[in-house]
Amino acid sequence: MSHIVDLPRRVVIGCAVLDEIARHIDELGLGKRLLIVSGSSATRKYANMVREILSDARFSVWNVEVKDANIDEVERLSSIAREIKAEVVIGVGGGKALDVAKAVAMKSGAKFVSVPTAPSHDGIVSPFASLKEGNRLISMKTVMPSLVIADIEIIAQAPRRLIIAGCGDLIGKFSAILDWRLAHKLKGEYYGEYAASLALLSAQHVLKYSSMYALKKIPMEALRALVEALISSGIAMGIAGSTRPASGSEHLFAHALDIVAGFPALHGEEVGVGTIMMLYLHGRNWRKVRKVLKRIGAPVSARELGVRDIDIIKALTIAHTIRPDRYTILGEKGLTWEAAERLARVTGVID
Repeated sequence: MSHIVDLPRRVVIGCAVLDEIARHIDELGLGKRLLIVSGSSATRKYANMVREILSDARFSVWNVEVKDANIDEVERLSSIAREIKAEVVIGVGGGKALDVAKAVAMKSGAKFVSVPTAPSHDGIVSPFASLKEGNRLISMKTVMPSLVIADIEIIAQAPRRLIIAGCGDLIGKFSAILDWRLAHKLKGEYYGEYAASLALLSAQHVLKYSSMYALKKIPMEALRALVEALISSGIAMGIAGSTRPASGSEHLFAHALDIVAGFPALHGEEVGVGTIMMLYLHGRNWRKVRKVLKRIGAPVSARELGVRDIDIIKALTIAHTIRPDRYTILGEKGLTWEAAERLARVTGVID
């Protein structure tokens, strides 16, 4: 069995590194015609900063804003990218902007540059995008970024909630790897020990720095560790050739909850709660993970997620249908209503 390993050509992490983006694009020979894809809120400011830097360096630059992370939006922006003959698509922002940007780069045949403004997810370097197609969420294989510019000073300005959500997304690797091993053992699925180890190392960083993430003002050292861990998780996916090292039953639960309750919380928050329950099913130390999430201020219950108990139970019963091709601890038939309710109660997710 073989697969292609995609890795970024250059990753730049540090303070004030955004100012160097023109030099890096030039040194890598990515192209002169650039399309910047950003969100429509706070990320617009950073997108304008990127445009000014690149325009001053005599690149041809266009800006567009993402309306929604869905297939239709990808098609709309891909059409623009082809029309202007964009050689590079630069994603500036959080999960929505980066996911759409990498999909646009893939569709239009352009290179992709990732400029994260918040550490809320591991899609910073991942070659996969989570996009809505009608009423369902799909994981699309796109492109690995040629260049990543992670400016810690900018990322430090992100709301605390987004930072803690990134911790929740990383915590999910504990159950994701267990699911991957299970699929390998029971279904003969490919399992990559190195990719799995790298993803687990990313999750362990959250445990190591949890005391710092619990502080009102999170130290720059801890923020940098979080960003590096998120990037490592994305690279683990590139090495594995799939999202397996980073996404398992805890992600299926999160996506199911979005369907049931209409995207009630941040993705990383939902993943954290899902991880508590999935580790219980795996017979692992779910209490330790719950304690860490509680300590850093992440949700650990339905109430803290802003959903009803019944939403949690229903999401658990349909989670296995989100990706029927992906075998996890939930099995092929999923959980009964009674089993789901008991799981949620035992782990304290519902009262």
